[in-house]
Amino acid sequence: MAEQHEFAYTTADGNDYAAHEQTYEGFIKLVKYGTAAVIVIVALMGIFLT
Repeated sequence: MAEQHEFAYTTADGNDYAAHEQTYEGFIKLVKYGTAAVIVIVALMGIFLT
């Protein structure tokens, strides 16, 4: 039968948590400001295109 291995991702070589967290924070900012920009655009379209 096949051996089963447990992987410890927290101790695996090559994991760069600082870079991971920085990328995640950048993604959250992009989503936040992107959503705000879309809301502003839709509001302006509602005002000026009616």
